[in-house]
Amino acid sequence: MKVKEIVTLQRSLLHDTEKLLNNQIEMEGKSSAYYLSMASWCHMMGYENAAQYLYQHADEEREHMMKLLRYINEAGGHAIQPEITGIRHHFNSLREVFELILEHEVQVTRSINAIVDHCFSVKDFASFSFMQWYVTEQREEETLARRAVELFDIIGEEGIGLWTIDQELGKLHGKVAEPGA
Repeated sequence: MKVKEIVTLQRSLLHDTEKLLNNQIEMEGKSSAYYLSMASWCHMMGYENAAQYLYQHADEEREHMMKLLRYINEAGGHAIQPEITGIRHHFNSLREVFELILEHEVQVTRSINAIVDHCFSVKDFASFSFMQWYVTEQREEETLARRAVELFDIIGEEGIGLWTIDQELGKLHGKVAEPGA
């Protein structure tokens, strides 16, 4: 028996599921890079709390990617490190940043739901169970993104509005960034 045949016999992960999960790795990697780019822009523009919020989210998205990568490999598949290109580096406003985040998180939710639907339909209950963490996490991510966008409408951007929004984003993130942090 050839080595490739032995490896194929020992895998529990279906090839179609592996492909979907690798696509999700790419999406999570792009999310991390996208949020890092947004964080850098916010930092440059003086939105310290928004920057800290996004630096943290960039790290979390990378963790999501790594969790998928390990799962695929542990199930006998081959996780692929994606090539990350086409990341935007300049934005028109702080509001645009958070509107893009909400739009992106909705896309991620749809992708996660498609994977879960696939796993259930092919009776891959191990992957289905694994993906439940992502379902819960994604609901939280989307809710947080929606709340961030709502701040712009509730507070308004005139006068000290943007400063106040930045402060509130720090509270959403869990703590207000300290000067020089």
